[in-house]
Amino acid sequence: MLNKSLIEDTLTAALSTGGDFAEIFVEDRTNNGIVMIGGKVESTVSGRDYGVGIRIFKGFNSVYAYTNKSDRETLIDTAKKAAKALTGKNLNLTINLTKADVKNINPIRIDPSGVEKTKKVQVMKKAYDTAFNYDELITQVTVSYTDYTQNIMVANSEGLWKEDTRVRSRLGISSVASKNGEMQSGFFGPGASRGYEFFEDLDIDYYAKEASRIALTMVNAKYSPGGRMPVIIDNGFGGVIFHEACGHGLEATSVAKGLSVFAGKIGQQIASPLVTAIDDGSIPNQWGSYTIDDEGTQSQRNVLIDKGILKGYMVDKLNGRRMNMDVTGSSRRQSYRFPPTSRMSNTFIDKGNLTPEEIIANTERGLYARYMGGGSVNPSTGEFNFAVMEGYIIEKGKIKEPVRGATLIGKGTEVLNKIDMVGNNLDQGQGMCGSVSGSIPANVGQPMIRVSELTVGGREGGL
Repeated sequence: MLNKSLIEDTLTAALSTGGDFAEIFVEDRTNNGIVMIGGKVESTVSGRDYGVGIRIFKGFNSVYAYTNKSDRETLIDTAKKAAKALTGKNLNLTINLTKADVKNINPIRIDPSGVEKTKKVQVMKKAYDTAFNYDELITQVTVSYTDYTQNIMVANSEGLWKEDTRVRSRLGISSVASKNGEMQSGFFGPGASRGYEFFEDLDIDYYAKEASRIALTMVNAKYSPGGRMPVIIDNGFGGVIFHEACGHGLEATSVAKGLSVFAGKIGQQIASPLVTAIDDGSIPNQWGSYTIDDEGTQSQRNVLIDKGILKGYMVDKLNGRRMNMDVTGSSRRQSYRFPPTSRMSNTFIDKGNLTPEEIIANTERGLYARYMGGGSVNPSTGEFNFAVMEGYIIEKGKIKEPVRGATLIGKGTEVLNKIDMVGNNLDQGQGMCGSVSGSIPANVGQPMIRVSELTVGGREGGL
């Protein structure tokens, strides 16, 4: 993407005022997005984004600058301007780049850029028709299509020089059911690090029907009871609670600053012995996967919690310096406009031994959160508030009537310690995760789990 001479000269300019490390990140990205509302294409967005980011370290301090030009004059000028933020004597570091071969862990069969828009719209129309015709109470369906191809290059003053290509595809289906002035929604957004073959292989009818089934079930449901009670959270996107309430606290971004409740607790028990939690960006073709991270480190499987014991954090280069810890292949960014930092990839609670049927049968009373919705979290404390998209009452070990309007309220550390059953049906769901280095694709996941007691917000009295 850039020649060796230009990269080396840019890095040398970045180190001219005493920096001890410099890095250059190049991104060339094409995006395609289509939105369909009411069975008609509402908007189409296609574009290309190209730019270069330059980062400099001096001890624990860093400087970042970026430009959307890549000619020699601009890059060296940008590097020198960034370097002026640091003061010191040039260390005269020798830069000797060696380009490394990168074996892509996310192979694709069909490049989406070569697929006609009409074919992509046909996929969306199929999803729309299936979802809208599910029931007469379905009043609105929105379908979104996304694919993008991101070519990157990372090089640094330590001699690293790598290039990678990332292709991702996703389909979003949102259904709204209306009855007596009330509206309820259901949503599914499957995605993967795959090409257009993802849409050809996807069971579109299943996801479209599920989105409408959830909306229809909830619009006919009574309001949820509230209070403290056992809560069963199903697999897949149920992992969003761990991701938000615990996962961000395990990123070195917050740990190094002492802003995490998990700081300084490696080797300590922070969760139920039934809980093993993993972040793994190396799983082939998963939505949150990548061959190398945005610092050029190979992705890997990182065990964060092992049988309740905190084993490690997700660590990027700068915060690794601050914490005296090795990097874990977890440094990510939205684009060249953001400096990278430690972020999650595919983060999940690992499977246990119980079947879902056993967990439900052994619960006398409680709430079953089949699908989770959105929520909010205080990252410094882990306190959260999450909506239940589809919920049911459990009585005497059986799933009973559906309930709507339930929210789960608690603290990440509390939930971790109160997980008393873990299922064997691990699955993952797709989402976009926002933090200081922008919005990035990430998987959340878990098997079915039971939390022995959790606060449920609702409109009716307690169970």
